Amino acid sequence: MNDTLAGWLQALALIGALALSYRPLGDYIAHVLTTPKHLRAERFLYRLGGVNADVDQRWPVYLRSVLAFSAVSVVFLYAFQRLQSHLLLAIGMKAVPPGTAFNTAASFVTNTNWQSYSGETTMGHLVQMAGLAVQNFVSAAVGIAVVAALIRGFTRKRTDRIGNFWVDLTRVTVRVLLPIAFVFAIVLVAAGAVQNLHGVHEISTIVGDKQSLTGGPVASQEVIKELGTNGGGFYNANSAHPFENPNAFTNWLEIYLLLVIATSLPRTFGTMVGDKRQGYAIISVMALIWVASVTLITVNELHSVSSTAGHAAGGMLEGKEQRFGIWASALFATSTTLTSTGAVDSFHDSYTPGGGGLTIFNMMLGEIAPGGTGSGLYGILVLAVITVFVAGLMVGRTPEYLGKKLGGREMKFASLYILTTPAVVLIGAGTAMSLRGERANMLNSGPHGFSEVLYAFTSAANNNGSAFAGLTVTSNWWNTALGLAMLFGRFLPMIFVLALAGSLARQQPVPVTTGTLPTHRPQFVGLLSGVILIVVGLTYFPALALGPLAEGLH
Repeated sequence: MNDTLAGWLQALALIGALALSYRPLGDYIAHVLTTPKHLRAERFLYRLGGVNADVDQRWPVYLRSVLAFSAVSVVFLYAFQRLQSHLLLAIGMKAVPPGTAFNTAASFVTNTNWQSYSGETTMGHLVQMAGLAVQNFVSAAVGIAVVAALIRGFTRKRTDRIGNFWVDLTRVTVRVLLPIAFVFAIVLVAAGAVQNLHGVHEISTIVGDKQSLTGGPVASQEVIKELGTNGGGFYNANSAHPFENPNAFTNWLEIYLLLVIATSLPRTFGTMVGDKRQGYAIISVMALIWVASVTLITVNELHSVSSTAGHAAGGMLEGKEQRFGIWASALFATSTTLTSTGAVDSFHDSYTPGGGGLTIFNMMLGEIAPGGTGSGLYGILVLAVITVFVAGLMVGRTPEYLGKKLGGREMKFASLYILTTPAVVLIGAGTAMSLRGERANMLNSGPHGFSEVLYAFTSAANNNGSAFAGLTVTSNWWNTALGLAMLFGRFLPMIFVLALAGSLARQQPVPVTTGTLPTHRPQFVGLLSGVILIVVGLTYFPALALGPLAEGLH
């Protein structure tokens, strides 16, 4: 079978598998978020935490719960790393340095999973399992909890209650993430992924040299890394490492896992608001952007005009795992940067200017196609609010979305949401480029070097976690700056989302009239897609012009 046919077949199989998962998984998550019944294990956890599971929270209380839980998680994970050498299963690893420990704690709690360290030479097994992997679960659950609160803002009326964060967090973790991760961890182990508690083993190679290999609980962490759109690898090579990603089947399976929850949540949205057509409209926009990005990145990598060697070889092979080839690498790169996953099976720094620039642009769109677990859906819903407002201005009507009027208060929250992440990205990148010492950490000069810095702050602020490999970010300045970018990029937008949810929940729904904009039709799909590209994409155009666009023209 030639590469082109194999590439088409794996893409079509992926689309088919996601389509089959859309309805059952989306409806199941909606049931989990709306059922009044609590499992016995959940009731035990509520009693342990002193939570009244039958009382909903106002949006400020819901927000304080999110922030308090995340702050405690950062402190716990930081301390866990600093005390690593005194813990069980440390396998000889020393305490993680303070700067790296802060960066890693901020990274995993914010669902970013940016790594300024090599996992197999830095983290012991207990920190990997009880620290990093636990945050893979709960940070993903936090994202779904926040979007659940926003959906309740649309569905409830004349109330100041948008749900109970502790109930949402517990249910999503116990009923959704844990069961799926358990099943697919077994599948990964059966397919060849490593799962043990071995330490570092030294082996002799066929040429007589010595090589150190680290075992560990890899498969169990690999599954939730993809399923929760986290992305942090057990090994430095991430999903290009054969212990994490043994073969072409596991590569395809990991792409499916990192997309499946995010692509099913629009169905959850449609089910919870009582109009499944709304979910179809949202998933249509996500699909359009995803298909366009897959196509453009694949074409750029297959038909390079910027590299004579790449053109002669039939595609850019540098930085790509030979087991997977260009098609699978481009499919993975698109999916991981359009979600907040950040896992990689190839190195984006080696992509063509067009392909590498598109991976940056994917993140700059806010990772909404389909985005992270929860964060992708609430991001595109905020953009839908802005789209309805723009349409209302064009026809001279008060904008309404799902029966809720969008006044000045709602639009302020939506606008602040849209402006926050670009501000963090551009201020961070500009500051780094203005400091001579930090510029010295760039492996490349000129536009490509700037692209490395721009990619780093775009990845951090959008909670993606992937990187252009040419930038050294192990200094205290980079660890601190990127850690703060992750925290601001995660929690400032959540503040505005939950404030918007509270504002919508207080309203009395207005009846649908002949002047109401239908938000389930193809016209709205096209309008929303245009707003995403214009309002969000063009915000970054000057920065892209200095980086990948300038490199491509050169």
